[in-house]
Amino acid sequence: MVNRDVTIQNSVGLHARPATFFIQKANQYKSTIWVEKDDRRVNAKSLLGVLSLGITKDMTVTLIADGSDEEDAINGLVDLINGGLESVL
Repeated sequence: MVNRDVTIQNSVGLHARPATFFIQKANQYKSTIWVEKDDRRVNAKSLLGVLSLGITKDMTVTLIADGSDEEDAINGLVDLINGGLESVL
């Protein structure tokens, strides 16, 4: 199991369109992936789950992955959050 904290950088957080891209990326991996904020943990492959967290700009969340490609999953999702989500707005 691998986990990493990441701060959301894009201007609208993980809402609607950016969340969709995040979930599509999460679904590329075999590992089970969660997003954790405060005391809530949701499936990173679930649009409703991710949207229910209400993640906005400058919030820090924890990404957790468990499975055969857990390192790749965390690295890919962190890279997307740190640089790729702003371009989908």
